[in-house]
Amino acid sequence: MNQLLLAPTDVLFFRDGRPMGGSSSGQGAAWPLPTVTNAALHSALWRSGLATQAHTHGRDRPDGPSRAERFGSLTTAGPFPVCTQGDAATWFFPRPLDADCATELDATKKQTGKGSLNTLSVPASPLTGTASSSPLPLTVASLVPPTKDTPAAWWSEGTWNTYLGTTQRNDFAARLFTKRDADFSDREAMIGIAIDSTTGTTGQGNAAGKIYSAHYLRLRDGWNLGLFAETQEKTGKHGERLDLIPSLVTDQNQLLVGGQQRLCTANCQPASARLPLPIGLTGKFSTAKLIDIEGSQPKHLVKWVLLSPAIFPQILATDQSVPHTGGWLPSWIKDDSTHAVLLRAPIPPRVPADESREDYRARIQNQPTIAARLVAALVGKPLPVTGWSLGTPDNPEAEARDAGAKSTHLAVPAGSVYYFACDTADAATQLAAALNWHGGDATGTTIRNRRSTLLGEKGFGLGVCGTWTPHPGAPTSPSA
Repeated sequence: MNQLLLAPTDVLFFRDGRPMGGSSSGQGAAWPLPTVTNAALHSALWRSGLATQAHTHGRDRPDGPSRAERFGSLTTAGPFPVCTQGDAATWFFPRPLDADCATELDATKKQTGKGSLNTLSVPASPLTGTASSSPLPLTVASLVPPTKDTPAAWWSEGTWNTYLGTTQRNDFAARLFTKRDADFSDREAMIGIAIDSTTGTTGQGNAAGKIYSAHYLRLRDGWNLGLFAETQEKTGKHGERLDLIPSLVTDQNQLLVGGQQRLCTANCQPASARLPLPIGLTGKFSTAKLIDIEGSQPKHLVKWVLLSPAIFPQILATDQSVPHTGGWLPSWIKDDSTHAVLLRAPIPPRVPADESREDYRARIQNQPTIAARLVAALVGKPLPVTGWSLGTPDNPEAEARDAGAKSTHLAVPAGSVYYFACDTADAATQLAAALNWHGGDATGTTIRNRRSTLLGEKGFGLGVCGTWTPHPGAPTSPSA
Protein backbone atom coordinates (compact mmCIF):
# COMPACT_ATOMS: atom_id res chain seq x y z
CA MET A 1 0.00 0.00 0.00
CA ASN A 2 1.02 3.58 -0.56
CA GLN A 3 1.92 5.77 2.39
CA LEU A 4 0.46 9.28 2.05
CA LEU A 5 1.54 12.26 4.13
CA LEU A 6 -0.87 15.21 3.99
CA ALA A 7 0.56 18.57 5.06
CA PRO A 8 -2.22 21.14 5.58
CA THR A 9 -1.63 24.61 4.18
CA ASP A 10 -4.12 26.17 6.62
CA VAL A 11 -6.40 25.18 9.47
CA LEU A 12 -8.60 22.09 9.00
CA PHE A 13 -12.29 21.65 9.74
CA PHE A 14 -13.60 18.22 10.80
CA ARG A 15 -16.99 18.76 12.41
CA ASP A 16 -19.13 16.04 13.87
CA GLY A 17 -22.88 15.52 13.67
CA ARG A 18 -23.82 18.11 16.30
CA PRO A 19 -25.85 21.11 15.09
CA MET A 20 -23.97 24.27 14.23
CA GLY A 21 -25.60 27.60 14.96
CA GLY A 22 -26.70 29.88 17.76
CA SER A 23 -24.76 29.12 20.92
CA SER A 24 -23.44 25.83 19.50
CA SER A 25 -20.01 26.29 17.98
CA GLY A 26 -19.01 24.10 15.10
CA GLN A 27 -16.96 21.35 16.72
CA GLY A 28 -14.47 21.07 13.87
CA ALA A 29 -11.20 20.64 15.77
CA ALA A 30 -11.52 16.89 16.40
CA TRP A 31 -9.19 14.36 14.81
CA PRO A 32 -10.82 13.16 11.55
CA LEU A 33 -12.48 9.77 11.20
CA PRO A 34 -11.30 7.37 8.46
CA THR A 35 -14.35 8.26 6.34
CA VAL A 36 -13.06 11.82 5.89
CA THR A 37 -9.79 11.01 4.15
CA ASN A 38 -11.39 8.17 2.18
CA ALA A 39 -13.99 10.58 0.79
CA ALA A 40 -11.25 13.11 -0.01
CA LEU A 41 -9.33 10.56 -2.08
CA HIS A 42 -12.47 9.31 -3.80
CA SER A 43 -13.44 12.86 -4.83
CA ALA A 44 -9.89 13.59 -5.98
CA LEU A 45 -9.94 10.50 -8.21
CA TRP A 46 -13.10 11.74 -9.93
CA ARG A 47 -11.63 15.21 -10.47
CA SER A 48 -8.31 13.87 -11.76
CA GLY A 49 -9.57 12.50 -15.07
CA LEU A 50 -8.39 8.98 -14.20
CA ALA A 51 -11.90 7.58 -14.63
CA THR A 52 -10.93 6.23 -18.05
CA GLN A 53 -8.43 3.91 -16.34
CA ALA A 54 -10.93 2.64 -13.77
CA HIS A 55 -13.26 -0.28 -14.39
CA THR A 56 -17.01 0.11 -13.87
CA HIS A 57 -18.73 -1.56 -10.95
CA GLY A 58 -22.12 -2.42 -12.40
CA ARG A 59 -25.10 -4.26 -11.06
CA ASP A 60 -28.51 -4.75 -12.66
CA ARG A 61 -31.49 -4.78 -10.36
CA PRO A 62 -34.82 -6.27 -11.43
CA ASP A 63 -36.71 -3.90 -9.12
CA GLY A 64 -34.80 -0.69 -9.81
CA PRO A 65 -32.26 1.18 -11.93
CA SER A 66 -28.86 -0.24 -12.69
CA ARG A 67 -25.79 1.04 -10.89
CA ALA A 68 -22.61 2.08 -12.64
CA GLU A 69 -19.91 3.41 -10.32
CA ARG A 70 -16.15 3.77 -10.41
CA PHE A 71 -13.22 3.66 -7.98
CA GLY A 72 -15.01 1.10 -5.83
CA SER A 73 -11.70 -0.69 -5.33
CA LEU A 74 -10.30 2.22 -3.29
CA THR A 75 -9.20 1.07 0.18
CA THR A 76 -7.68 3.32 2.83
CA ALA A 77 -6.49 3.20 6.44
CA GLY A 78 -5.93 6.16 8.73
CA PRO A 79 -5.38 9.02 9.22
CA PHE A 80 -2.83 8.94 12.02
CA PRO A 81 -0.58 11.76 13.33
CA VAL A 82 2.90 11.62 11.80
CA CYS A 83 5.93 13.60 12.97
CA THR A 84 8.26 14.30 10.05
CA GLN A 85 10.92 16.08 12.09
CA GLY A 86 14.26 14.35 12.43
CA ASP A 87 15.85 11.55 10.45
CA ALA A 88 12.70 9.49 9.92
CA ALA A 89 8.95 9.91 10.16
CA THR A 90 7.36 8.71 13.40
CA TRP A 91 3.77 7.45 13.23
CA PHE A 92 1.49 7.67 16.25
CA PHE A 93 -1.56 5.58 17.09
CA PRO A 94 -4.31 5.80 19.75
CA ARG A 95 -3.25 4.53 23.16
CA PRO A 96 -4.70 1.14 24.25
CA LEU A 97 -7.28 1.61 26.97
CA ASP A 98 -5.75 -1.00 29.25
CA ALA A 99 -2.44 0.87 29.49
CA ASP A 100 -1.63 3.13 32.40
CA CYS A 101 0.26 6.21 31.22
CA ALA A 102 -0.57 8.44 34.18
CA THR A 103 3.10 8.33 35.13
CA GLU A 104 4.91 9.54 32.03
CA LEU A 105 8.34 8.32 31.09
CA ASP A 106 10.93 10.53 32.76
CA ALA A 107 13.52 12.50 30.79
CA THR A 108 16.15 9.78 31.08
CA LYS A 109 13.84 7.10 29.77
CA LYS A 110 12.71 9.36 26.95
CA GLN A 111 16.30 9.93 25.88
CA THR A 112 17.37 6.30 26.12
CA GLY A 113 14.11 4.88 24.80
CA LYS A 114 13.91 2.49 27.74
CA GLY A 115 11.12 2.11 30.23
CA SER A 116 8.22 -0.05 31.27
CA LEU A 117 4.52 0.30 30.59
CA ASN A 118 1.92 -0.71 33.17
CA THR A 119 -1.32 -2.30 32.03
CA LEU A 120 -4.66 -2.97 33.62
CA SER A 121 -5.42 -6.56 34.55
CA VAL A 122 -8.13 -9.11 33.90
CA PRO A 123 -8.94 -11.07 37.07
CA ALA A 124 -8.91 -14.86 37.01
CA SER A 125 -12.47 -14.94 38.37
CA PRO A 126 -15.40 -12.69 37.42
CA LEU A 127 -16.03 -9.54 39.42
CA THR A 128 -19.31 -9.08 41.25
CA GLY A 129 -21.30 -6.26 42.77
CA THR A 130 -20.35 -2.69 41.85
CA ALA A 131 -16.98 -3.67 40.35
CA SER A 132 -18.48 -4.12 36.89
CA SER A 133 -21.14 -2.32 34.86
CA SER A 134 -21.80 -5.46 32.79
CA PRO A 135 -24.38 -8.10 33.82
CA LEU A 136 -22.17 -10.72 32.12
CA PRO A 137 -18.78 -11.96 33.37
CA LEU A 138 -16.93 -9.72 30.92
CA THR A 139 -14.88 -7.43 33.11
CA VAL A 140 -11.51 -5.71 33.37
CA ALA A 141 -10.15 -4.55 36.70
CA SER A 142 -7.74 -1.68 37.27
CA LEU A 143 -5.02 -2.51 39.76
CA VAL A 144 -3.47 0.95 39.37
CA PRO A 145 -4.30 3.61 42.00
CA PRO A 146 -6.65 6.30 40.65
CA THR A 147 -5.16 9.60 39.52
CA LYS A 148 -6.33 12.84 37.97
CA ASP A 149 -3.39 12.96 35.55
CA THR A 150 -4.46 12.74 31.91
CA PRO A 151 -2.58 10.00 30.03
CA ALA A 152 -1.02 10.61 26.65
CA ALA A 153 -3.56 9.86 23.93
CA TRP A 154 -1.08 8.82 21.22
CA TRP A 155 1.70 6.24 21.21
CA SER A 156 4.52 5.78 18.73
CA GLU A 157 5.11 2.49 16.96
CA GLY A 158 7.99 1.73 19.30
CA THR A 159 5.83 2.28 22.39
CA TRP A 160 3.16 0.02 20.94
CA ASN A 161 5.69 -2.72 20.17
CA THR A 162 7.06 -2.49 23.71
CA TYR A 163 3.51 -2.78 25.06
CA LEU A 164 2.87 -5.84 22.84
CA GLY A 165 6.25 -7.41 23.55
CA THR A 166 7.31 -7.55 19.90
CA THR A 167 10.51 -6.74 18.06
CA GLN A 168 11.22 -3.38 16.49
CA ARG A 169 11.83 -2.47 12.84
CA ASN A 170 14.96 -0.46 13.66
CA ASP A 171 16.57 1.50 16.48
CA PHE A 172 14.62 4.67 15.71
CA ALA A 173 11.27 2.86 15.61
CA ALA A 174 12.10 1.29 18.98
CA ARG A 175 12.11 4.62 20.83
CA LEU A 176 9.30 5.26 23.28
CA PHE A 177 7.33 8.37 22.37
CA THR A 178 3.97 9.43 23.82
CA LYS A 179 2.06 12.54 22.77
CA ARG A 180 -1.00 14.47 23.80
CA ASP A 181 -3.22 16.32 21.34
CA ALA A 182 -1.75 19.64 22.47
CA ASP A 183 1.76 18.43 21.59
CA PHE A 184 1.09 18.56 17.83
CA SER A 185 -2.15 20.51 17.31
CA ASP A 186 -4.02 23.58 18.45
CA ARG A 187 -7.70 24.47 18.45
CA GLU A 188 -8.56 27.87 16.98
CA ALA A 189 -11.92 29.64 17.24
CA MET A 190 -13.12 31.82 14.37
CA ILE A 191 -16.22 33.84 13.50
CA GLY A 192 -17.78 33.48 10.06
CA ILE A 193 -20.69 34.90 8.07
CA ALA A 194 -23.45 32.53 7.04
CA ILE A 195 -23.91 31.91 3.31
CA ASP A 196 -27.30 31.35 1.73
CA SER A 197 -27.33 27.89 0.12
CA THR A 198 -29.58 29.02 -2.75
CA THR A 199 -27.79 32.16 -3.92
CA GLY A 200 -24.29 31.41 -2.57
CA THR A 201 -24.09 34.92 -1.11
CA THR A 202 -24.20 36.44 2.38
CA GLY A 203 -26.81 38.73 3.84
CA GLN A 204 -29.67 37.30 1.78
CA GLY A 205 -32.38 34.69 2.20
CA ASN A 206 -32.06 32.42 5.21
CA ALA A 207 -28.54 33.72 5.87
CA ALA A 208 -29.56 37.36 6.33
CA GLY A 209 -27.96 38.79 9.47
CA LYS A 210 -26.48 35.47 10.59
CA ILE A 211 -22.97 34.76 11.81
CA TYR A 212 -21.49 31.62 13.30
CA SER A 213 -18.55 30.51 15.42
CA ALA A 214 -16.47 27.43 14.71
CA HIS A 215 -13.42 25.62 16.03
CA TYR A 216 -10.63 24.62 13.65
CA LEU A 217 -7.71 22.21 13.92
CA ARG A 218 -4.23 23.58 13.25
CA LEU A 219 -1.36 21.12 13.03
CA ARG A 220 2.02 22.37 14.15
CA ASP A 221 5.06 22.50 11.90
CA GLY A 222 6.52 19.09 11.19
CA TRP A 223 3.25 17.21 11.71
CA ASN A 224 1.16 15.59 8.98
CA LEU A 225 -1.90 13.43 8.47
CA GLY A 226 -0.63 9.96 7.58
CA LEU A 227 -2.72 7.33 5.82
CA PHE A 228 -2.44 4.27 3.61
CA ALA A 229 -4.30 3.95 0.32
CA GLU A 230 -4.43 1.90 -2.86
CA THR A 231 -6.77 0.93 -5.69
CA GLN A 232 -7.11 -2.41 -7.45
CA GLU A 233 -8.49 -1.44 -10.85
CA LYS A 234 -8.90 -4.20 -13.42
CA THR A 235 -6.72 -3.66 -16.48
CA GLY A 236 -8.35 -6.17 -18.80
CA LYS A 237 -5.41 -8.54 -18.42
CA HIS A 238 -6.08 -11.68 -16.42
CA GLY A 239 -5.31 -11.16 -12.73
CA GLU A 240 -3.54 -7.81 -13.14
CA ARG A 241 -4.55 -4.75 -11.10
CA LEU A 242 -3.71 -1.05 -11.44
CA ASP A 243 -2.99 1.26 -8.49
CA LEU A 244 -4.05 4.82 -9.36
CA ILE A 245 -2.89 6.50 -6.14
CA PRO A 246 0.71 7.23 -7.26
CA SER A 247 -0.59 8.80 -10.50
CA LEU A 248 -3.16 10.82 -8.58
CA VAL A 249 -0.64 12.34 -6.16
CA THR A 250 2.00 12.88 -8.86
CA ASP A 251 -0.43 14.77 -11.10
CA GLN A 252 -2.17 16.89 -8.46
CA ASN A 253 0.07 16.86 -5.37
CA GLN A 254 -2.87 18.41 -3.49
CA LEU A 255 -6.03 17.14 -1.81
CA LEU A 256 -9.14 18.89 -0.50
CA VAL A 257 -9.81 17.37 2.91
CA GLY A 258 -12.71 17.77 5.35
CA GLY A 259 -15.29 20.51 5.68
CA GLN A 260 -14.92 23.82 3.83
CA GLN A 261 -12.61 22.04 1.35
CA ARG A 262 -9.32 22.78 3.12
CA LEU A 263 -6.17 22.23 1.06
CA CYS A 264 -3.42 19.74 1.93
CA THR A 265 -0.19 19.04 0.08
CA ALA A 266 0.16 15.30 -0.55
CA ASN A 267 3.34 13.27 -0.62
CA CYS A 268 3.19 9.64 -1.76
CA GLN A 269 5.69 6.95 -0.78
CA PRO A 270 5.02 3.53 -2.32
CA ALA A 271 5.21 1.03 0.50
CA SER A 272 7.70 -1.60 -0.62
CA ALA A 273 8.77 -2.46 2.92
CA ARG A 274 6.94 -3.11 6.19
CA LEU A 275 4.17 -0.65 7.00
CA PRO A 276 4.85 1.57 10.06
CA LEU A 277 2.01 -0.06 12.03
CA PRO A 278 2.44 -2.00 15.29
CA ILE A 279 3.12 -5.55 14.18
CA GLY A 280 1.91 -7.47 17.23
CA LEU A 281 2.78 -11.06 17.92
CA THR A 282 3.12 -13.44 14.99
CA GLY A 283 3.74 -17.15 14.66
CA LYS A 284 3.11 -19.58 17.50
CA PHE A 285 1.80 -18.09 20.73
CA SER A 286 3.32 -18.74 24.12
CA THR A 287 1.82 -21.13 26.65
CA ALA A 288 0.37 -18.49 28.98
CA LYS A 289 -2.70 -20.10 30.54
CA LEU A 290 -5.85 -19.09 32.36
CA ILE A 291 -8.05 -21.25 34.57
CA ASP A 292 -11.39 -20.80 32.88
CA ILE A 293 -14.28 -19.41 34.91
CA GLU A 294 -16.44 -22.46 34.11
CA GLY A 295 -13.89 -25.12 34.99
CA SER A 296 -10.26 -26.05 35.28
CA GLN A 297 -9.34 -26.46 31.60
CA PRO A 298 -6.23 -24.34 30.86
CA LYS A 299 -6.54 -21.80 28.07
CA HIS A 300 -4.18 -19.93 25.78
CA LEU A 301 -4.69 -16.17 25.93
CA VAL A 302 -4.94 -13.61 23.12
CA LYS A 303 -5.98 -9.97 23.23
CA TRP A 304 -6.98 -7.81 20.29
CA VAL A 305 -6.51 -4.01 20.43
CA LEU A 306 -8.17 -1.66 17.94
CA LEU A 307 -5.92 0.75 16.05
CA SER A 308 -8.94 2.36 14.35
CA PRO A 309 -12.66 2.49 15.24
CA ALA A 310 -14.94 -0.43 14.37
CA ILE A 311 -18.68 -0.56 13.67
CA PHE A 312 -20.78 -3.55 14.74
CA PRO A 313 -24.43 -2.82 13.83
CA GLN A 314 -27.44 -4.49 15.32
CA ILE A 315 -28.74 -7.40 13.22
CA LEU A 316 -32.46 -8.14 13.25
CA ALA A 317 -33.83 -11.65 12.95
CA THR A 318 -34.86 -12.68 9.44
CA ASP A 319 -35.18 -15.91 7.50
CA GLN A 320 -31.55 -15.57 6.46
CA SER A 321 -29.90 -13.98 9.52
CA VAL A 322 -29.55 -14.61 13.24
CA PRO A 323 -30.25 -11.64 15.53
CA HIS A 324 -27.25 -9.90 17.10
CA THR A 325 -27.14 -6.94 19.48
CA GLY A 326 -24.01 -5.41 17.90
CA GLY A 327 -22.81 -2.20 19.53
CA TRP A 328 -19.70 -3.04 21.58
CA LEU A 329 -19.99 -6.77 20.78
CA PRO A 330 -18.36 -7.75 17.45
CA SER A 331 -20.67 -9.36 14.92
CA TRP A 332 -18.29 -12.33 14.72
CA ILE A 333 -18.80 -13.13 18.41
CA LYS A 334 -21.77 -15.33 19.31
CA ASP A 335 -24.45 -13.28 21.04
CA ASP A 336 -25.13 -15.58 23.99
CA SER A 337 -23.57 -16.56 27.30
CA THR A 338 -20.71 -18.44 25.61
CA HIS A 339 -19.44 -15.53 23.48
CA ALA A 340 -17.79 -18.04 21.16
CA VAL A 341 -15.76 -16.80 18.20
CA LEU A 342 -17.52 -17.36 14.86
CA LEU A 343 -14.50 -16.63 12.66
CA ARG A 344 -13.12 -19.49 10.62
CA ALA A 345 -9.48 -20.44 10.66
CA PRO A 346 -7.57 -18.70 7.83
CA ILE A 347 -6.92 -20.78 4.72
CA PRO A 348 -4.39 -20.40 1.90
CA PRO A 349 -5.54 -17.91 -0.79
CA ARG A 350 -7.15 -19.06 -3.99
CA VAL A 351 -4.94 -19.55 -7.04
CA PRO A 352 -7.23 -18.86 -10.03
CA ALA A 353 -5.28 -21.11 -12.37
CA ASP A 354 -5.56 -24.13 -10.05
CA GLU A 355 -8.91 -23.73 -8.29
CA SER A 356 -12.35 -22.58 -9.36
CA ARG A 357 -14.27 -19.97 -7.41
CA GLU A 358 -16.89 -22.54 -6.41
CA ASP A 359 -14.26 -24.90 -5.02
CA TYR A 360 -12.63 -22.06 -3.10
CA ARG A 361 -15.95 -21.04 -1.51
CA ALA A 362 -16.66 -24.65 -0.61
CA ARG A 363 -13.24 -24.87 1.05
CA ILE A 364 -14.11 -21.82 3.16
CA GLN A 365 -17.48 -23.25 4.18
CA ASN A 366 -15.86 -26.52 5.27
CA GLN A 367 -13.31 -24.74 7.44
CA PRO A 368 -14.19 -25.05 11.16
CA THR A 369 -14.57 -22.05 13.43
CA ILE A 370 -11.73 -21.10 15.76
CA ALA A 371 -11.94 -22.74 19.20
CA ALA A 372 -11.92 -19.52 21.24
CA ARG A 373 -14.29 -17.28 23.12
CA LEU A 374 -14.42 -13.73 24.47
CA VAL A 375 -13.85 -13.53 28.23
CA ALA A 376 -13.41 -9.80 28.83
CA ALA A 377 -13.63 -6.44 27.08
CA LEU A 378 -12.56 -2.88 27.77
CA VAL A 379 -14.46 -0.50 25.48
CA GLY A 380 -14.43 3.29 25.38
CA LYS A 381 -17.30 5.69 24.74
CA PRO A 382 -18.94 5.18 21.33
CA LEU A 383 -18.09 7.48 18.43
CA PRO A 384 -20.94 8.72 16.21
CA VAL A 385 -20.16 8.14 12.53
CA THR A 386 -22.36 9.95 10.05
CA GLY A 387 -22.15 12.00 6.88
CA TRP A 388 -24.04 14.01 4.30
CA SER A 389 -25.08 13.07 0.80
CA LEU A 390 -25.58 15.61 -1.99
CA GLY A 391 -27.92 13.22 -3.75
CA THR A 392 -27.71 11.77 -7.23
CA PRO A 393 -27.78 14.05 -10.30
CA ASP A 394 -30.00 13.30 -13.26
CA ASN A 395 -28.05 10.34 -14.56
CA PRO A 396 -29.98 7.31 -15.85
CA GLU A 397 -26.96 5.06 -15.19
CA ALA A 398 -26.72 6.00 -11.51
CA GLU A 399 -28.73 4.62 -8.64
CA ALA A 400 -31.12 7.25 -7.24
CA ARG A 401 -30.16 8.61 -3.81
CA ASP A 402 -31.82 11.41 -1.91
CA ALA A 403 -29.82 14.32 -0.57
CA GLY A 404 -29.54 14.62 3.19
CA ALA A 405 -27.92 13.13 6.24
CA LYS A 406 -26.62 9.57 6.07
CA SER A 407 -27.44 6.95 8.67
CA THR A 408 -25.65 7.44 11.98
CA HIS A 409 -23.65 4.54 13.41
CA LEU A 410 -22.01 4.25 16.82
CA ALA A 411 -18.46 2.95 16.50
CA VAL A 412 -16.25 1.27 19.09
CA PRO A 413 -13.34 3.73 19.55
CA ALA A 414 -9.72 2.95 18.76
CA GLY A 415 -7.77 1.65 21.76
CA SER A 416 -10.55 -0.68 22.90
CA VAL A 417 -9.33 -4.11 23.99
CA TYR A 418 -10.95 -7.55 23.64
CA TYR A 419 -9.61 -10.51 25.63
CA PHE A 420 -9.94 -14.09 24.37
CA ALA A 421 -9.29 -17.56 25.78
CA CYS A 422 -8.39 -20.23 23.21
CA ASP A 423 -8.58 -23.99 23.71
CA THR A 424 -5.20 -24.74 22.13
CA ALA A 425 -2.03 -22.99 21.05
CA ASP A 426 -3.01 -23.64 17.42
CA ALA A 427 -6.37 -21.95 18.02
CA ALA A 428 -4.58 -18.94 19.54
CA THR A 429 -2.33 -18.72 16.48
CA GLN A 430 -5.33 -18.98 14.15
CA LEU A 431 -7.24 -16.29 16.06
CA ALA A 432 -4.27 -13.91 15.94
CA ALA A 433 -3.93 -14.49 12.19
CA ALA A 434 -7.65 -13.77 11.74
CA LEU A 435 -7.57 -10.55 13.80
CA ASN A 436 -4.13 -9.01 13.15
CA TRP A 437 -4.22 -6.37 10.44
CA HIS A 438 -1.39 -8.19 8.62
CA GLY A 439 -3.03 -11.62 8.84
CA GLY A 440 -0.07 -13.20 10.57
CA ASP A 441 2.44 -12.18 7.91
CA ALA A 442 5.52 -10.98 9.80
CA THR A 443 6.68 -8.88 6.85
CA GLY A 444 3.70 -6.56 7.39
CA THR A 445 3.58 -5.13 3.88
CA THR A 446 -0.17 -5.52 3.29
CA ILE A 447 -3.30 -4.82 5.32
CA ARG A 448 -5.23 -8.10 5.11
CA ASN A 449 -7.82 -7.92 7.90
CA ARG A 450 -10.35 -5.20 8.69
CA ARG A 451 -12.64 -6.67 11.32
CA SER A 452 -15.31 -3.97 11.30
CA THR A 453 -18.70 -5.18 10.04
CA LEU A 454 -19.21 -1.89 8.18
CA LEU A 455 -16.82 0.49 6.40
CA GLY A 456 -13.81 -1.78 6.60
CA GLU A 457 -12.65 -0.60 3.17
CA LYS A 458 -12.54 2.96 4.56
CA GLY A 459 -10.14 2.02 7.35
CA PHE A 460 -12.41 0.84 10.18
CA GLY A 461 -11.60 -2.30 12.17
CA LEU A 462 -7.79 -2.39 12.06
CA GLY A 463 -6.40 -4.22 15.07
CA VAL A 464 -3.28 -5.87 16.45
CA CYS A 465 -2.88 -8.87 18.76
CA GLY A 466 -0.81 -9.70 21.80
CA THR A 467 -1.00 -11.95 24.85
CA TRP A 468 -2.25 -11.18 28.33
CA THR A 469 -1.85 -12.65 31.80
CA PRO A 470 -4.67 -12.67 34.35
CA HIS A 471 -4.16 -11.26 37.82
CA PRO A 472 -4.50 -14.10 40.33
CA GLY A 473 -5.83 -12.07 43.24
CA ALA A 474 -8.78 -9.81 43.89
CA PRO A 475 -8.25 -6.21 42.77
CA THR A 476 -7.86 -3.57 45.46
CA SER A 477 -9.57 -0.71 43.58
CA PRO A 478 -11.57 -2.32 40.75
CA SER A 479 -13.23 -0.34 37.98
CA ALA A 480 -14.80 -1.62 34.80
